[in-house]
Amino acid sequence: MRVEVVYAAAERQVVVVLDVDEGVTVEAALRQAACHAAFDGLNLDRMPVGVYGERVDRDRLLRAGDRIELYRPLLLDPKQARRQRALANRGWS
Repeated sequence: MRVEVVYAAAERQVVVVLDVDEGVTVEAALRQAACHAAFDGLNLDRMPVGVYGERVDRDRLLRAGDRIELYRPLLLDPKQARRQRALANRGWS
């Protein structure tokens, strides 16, 4: 069956399509994806993962067509970013 592994960096998006066996876990698919050159330099073992925008455990079984998403750390807390935008819009800094 086919699944996708995706990673969106600030400057590029990587989409890798994998052929995996039925009953494979997210972890097993990530081990297979780690061999792909597009993921060089990423520590897939430490990255949070999800399927279609929902965080999942790595022992989750995949279904045909699933999209595994690798999440990068936030550069700024969303609340802090919103606060900074609000202050900038008011002319305060």
